[in-house]
Amino acid sequence: MSRQFYRSDAVLHDIPDAHFHKTFDVIIGGSPYADAYIFEVEQQVVGYALLSFTYSNEAGGLVLLIEEVYILPEYQKQGLGKEFLAFVEAHYRGDVALIRLEVEKSNKVALQLYKKVGFTKVDYIQLYKKTAKVKPHRE
Repeated sequence: MSRQFYRSDAVLHDIPDAHFHKTFDVIIGGSPYADAYIFEVEQQVVGYALLSFTYSNEAGGLVLLIEEVYILPEYQKQGLGKEFLAFVEAHYRGDVALIRLEVEKSNKVALQLYKKVGFTKVDYIQLYKKTAKVKPHRE
């Protein structure tokens, strides 16, 4: 499903398969910086979410970043995304100062959902710079 997500219009570009493997290793290894959830309907896997955590002076505490949310097309618009966002807010209440996410401008359905459940657009320009290759994660 991660492969499907990165080949969709929800993201700007694809990523190497090695990134999927490394992320899986980090989560299974119990890292405090990443977490993941699997969405099931009638015992069938229909989606997933990937979360990461950081500290922010501006936010005054831990920030939870919803990195990825993917739901199979045939299960979209059935309330799973809304249910997951409510779960995240309730589950991490008191532990995180802020919940952030990114969304492609063209992803109108997701934008509408995020605004409906209380997310607010920020007017930051986000920049990034790739660094040298990072060593594979080993716990």
